[in-house]
Amino acid sequence: MPRAMWNDSVLAESDDTVVVEGNHYFPVASLRPDLVRPSDHHTVCGWKGTASYYDVVVDGQVNPNAAWYYPEPKEAAAQIRDRVAFWKGVVVEP
Repeated sequence: MPRAMWNDSVLAESDDTVVVEGNHYFPVASLRPDLVRPSDHHTVCGWKGTASYYDVVVDGQVNPNAAWYYPEPKEAAAQIRDRVAFWKGVVVEP
């Protein structure tokens, strides 16, 4: 089952991920809310829409903007609605 790990902590785990552009998008319900906090950072993707970010926080260490999601994805990216993906050192294990 795919899981996202950072600093030896499981951030999300699910056998229901959607892979887009090589990134596993986990259901938001699988995300451990105690290990993330909202970020003010946003980026725009031409075909997916505007991404919002979370900082990952484990044992007092912060990985800023290490998780992202699309609150209102464009129609072409509808399959990633209510899902979150990771980068910046977060390891996704198959």
